Amino acid sequence: MNSKISPMSQVDPAAKIGDGVTIGPFCVVGPSVTIGDGTHLLSHVVITGRTTIGCHNAFWPNSVIGGDPQDVSWQDSDTEIVIGDNNCFREGVTVNRGAEKEDGITRIGNNNLFMANSHIAHNCRIFNNVILVNGVLLGGHVHIHDGAIVSGNSVVHHFSTVGRLSFISGGCRVPHDIPPFMLAAGSDNPELKTINIVGMRRAGISNSTIEVVKEAFRLLYRRNRPLIEVRDHFSESLEGVIPMELSALLTFVENQRAGKLGRAREAVRIKPAASEAQTQSSQDRKAA
Repeated sequence: MNSKISPMSQVDPAAKIGDGVTIGPFCVVGPSVTIGDGTHLLSHVVITGRTTIGCHNAFWPNSVIGGDPQDVSWQDSDTEIVIGDNNCFREGVTVNRGAEKEDGITRIGNNNLFMANSHIAHNCRIFNNVILVNGVLLGGHVHIHDGAIVSGNSVVHHFSTVGRLSFISGGCRVPHDIPPFMLAAGSDNPELKTINIVGMRRAGISNSTIEVVKEAFRLLYRRNRPLIEVRDHFSESLEGVIPMELSALLTFVENQRAGKLGRAREAVRIKPAASEAQTQSSQDRKAA
């Protein structure tokens, strides 16, 4: 193993460290941590809890990964964080491991950028190619789908879902789901202003599909047409050949409107994840 670990760092002997890993000075790595090949911890990084990190990630100073969830219902269960490959965690980023709800895991995919002082709470799921700009705060159980961008100092309410290739402007308080391909702006309860044309083009989506999604936006959010009417309109005008992006948008809106307060996943808050054995184990540790 050709990893480089500074003698001024504290790495538990039980931690699993891959090839080509660099751990700079004043880092702390706990016993239940796995770090994949080619990952770099610059300095003053804390990796704790049951945390599995993929390959070629970068952690900048004062980032803390795997801390206990900030959830008053948490019972010290053996929950975890799973992180993919090629992610960048800039200065002061914090990621909490899962609470007992859902599957007990905070998940981060691949090729994401988390800028300075952004926070990812327990049980969040970040898909791929996501950008959280400086100071973004995600509540528990938030899902951010592929290619979405959340701009600086925005706050996303727990159990909210931010759809694929959506864009949230800076300084927003987001209390509800944001459908895919939308651009949302407004400091309090942001409105859907238009579609994210730039993001869709960068993702290689055809101009014809962009025009169809733009028309769907006008029908849904400017003319306030019923969803079933919008579906029928496109089924007829497109002769049943519905682009994947349009289908994803309409399905998302259907689920959102069926949810509580515009959050389709709100109901999962009561679903436990930890097994009885895990709960008993935590109780035994407390008793000891």
